[in-house]
Amino acid sequence: MLMPVNFPKWIEENSHLLKPPVNNFCLWNEADFTVMAVGGPNKRTDYHINETEEWFYQYKGDMLLKIVDKGEFKDIAIKEGEMFLLPGNVPHNPVRFADTVGIVLERKRPENSLDRLRWYCEQCKKIVYEESFHCIDLGVQLKPVIERFANEVELRTCKHCGHVNSAK
Repeated sequence: MLMPVNFPKWIEENSHLLKPPVNNFCLWNEADFTVMAVGGPNKRTDYHINETEEWFYQYKGDMLLKIVDKGEFKDIAIKEGEMFLLPGNVPHNPVRFADTVGIVLERKRPENSLDRLRWYCEQCKKIVYEESFHCIDLGVQLKPVIERFANEVELRTCKHCGHVNSAK
């Protein structure tokens, strides 16, 4: 049986774990759910897509959740003390500001499910690059995909308009 965690004390002792580029630390990775502490600031430009819902609770400070809803780019502000349930299969980019902390709860991925990281062209908004993977540990698996996109100009170049997205 797991013991309760004093979250304010945990943050005080472990804030160094919430560092870029992903800024998260897995608190629990159990049979049905993964619970992550997530800090800011971050500078991610990718949109994450997973087949299951994600629950956001903003413990300290505000965050912005950029989403693509039926092809339309939208911003959802999640303020300190607020929570939000994101439906599955919605591309999203969590923007976290300096000195902010949140909790994200995700369901374990079904055996045949795929998570995706997607980048949209900064100019024409078409998909520039997308990579799929079966998610086991998001905190570990996102970093190499983000770094690969940042380091390879060909991956950042839009095939529709020729624009080269920024690396970060």
